[in-house]
Amino acid sequence: MAGPDYKANQDKDDFLQLLAVLGVDFLLSGEEKVSPILCAGKMICLFFSANWSRPCRTFTPQLVQLYNSLQKRGEKLEIIFISLDHDKNEFEQYFKTMPWLAVPLNDKLQKQLCGKYHVDCIPSFVPLCGDHILKEDDLIGFLEDYGAEVFPFTRKRMQELKAMDCAKRVEGRLEELFGNRGYNYVISSHGGKTQISQLVGKTIGLYFGAYWSPPSRSFTAKLSKVYKEIMDKTENHHSSLEVIFVSTDRNLDEFKLNIMDMPWLAIPYEDETRGDLYRIFDVKAIPTLVLIGADGKTSSENGRGLVCLYGAEAFPFTAERIYELERAVKKEGEDLPSKVEDIKHEHVLKLEFAKAYVCDFCKLQGRFWAFSCHICDYDLHPTCVQLTNNV
Repeated sequence: MAGPDYKANQDKDDFLQLLAVLGVDFLLSGEEKVSPILCAGKMICLFFSANWSRPCRTFTPQLVQLYNSLQKRGEKLEIIFISLDHDKNEFEQYFKTMPWLAVPLNDKLQKQLCGKYHVDCIPSFVPLCGDHILKEDDLIGFLEDYGAEVFPFTRKRMQELKAMDCAKRVEGRLEELFGNRGYNYVISSHGGKTQISQLVGKTIGLYFGAYWSPPSRSFTAKLSKVYKEIMDKTENHHSSLEVIFVSTDRNLDEFKLNIMDMPWLAIPYEDETRGDLYRIFDVKAIPTLVLIGADGKTSSENGRGLVCLYGAEAFPFTAERIYELERAVKKEGEDLPSKVEDIKHEHVLKLEFAKAYVCDFCKLQGRFWAFSCHICDYDLHPTCVQLTNNV
């Protein structure tokens, strides 16, 4: 991957000239003073931050990791910290956590640099290169998601990373989704390891959830029941279905507690692939179930809805199978009368489509079709209408 032409970078030169105009003749490196000339021939990125800001303190360790990774790769990069702290002690304490340079603390200088680079919120990361990723593109978010892979922080690189994620999301090939972080296996609740290569050819459900989320715990119970039904119905378990749990639990103990009763596999808590998958499939809420077909292509990102609506009958979750189920549901409705009279209810009941309801006669949950009275909030299974008329 080719980097930008640092020496021809006019933005960097403008910044160094601006420092000279503002009377800044040195930068800080730890407790030492160094000449800005040290940045010559390097790409410069400005880091606007402050110790009093929790988002800044949270982001800084991630930026340190990114910086150290790029230094090990030999990239010609320098980050310059521009503090928005109001207290010298706070500034010095915060700067001790950073391996890069800093502009001396100066309120007037802060305001001038913030105005020059249109900084209106922190943390803010400003690469001084042409075609750099803009704040509007959520550069901080990209750095958090991709780390050192975002270098050299250009919009071209951003589009490349998005394209790679899109390809992985559409194709869903397990070897490309897993194994990039040094792990080539998933684990069971008992500590057993299953190689990713052993899962190729199966229908895969990527289950995104967490123990701290009540909806996740509720869906875990539902999915466990459906999973066991599918495994019982499938003659060859080794070529059928596998669910892989992708955790956002807050710590390892919570993760272990969560997977204790799960009959499927999980990505190790230490494996950073978890974060990659949340990004690749753009998971914004949990629980979420992403389904990958036996052909290695993503078949649905709404697996949760399919499981809740059709249960084990939806397996193998292909478009063809879902179409069959939809046709069957439609035909069931066509074969039912549009209205019925029930001897236990004073109003005429109308046929309606309902994804889920509780029958007022048998007290069991129903789905798809119900005979309902909106006046009384009264619902019956189609079969219970007949039973009621025979009481």
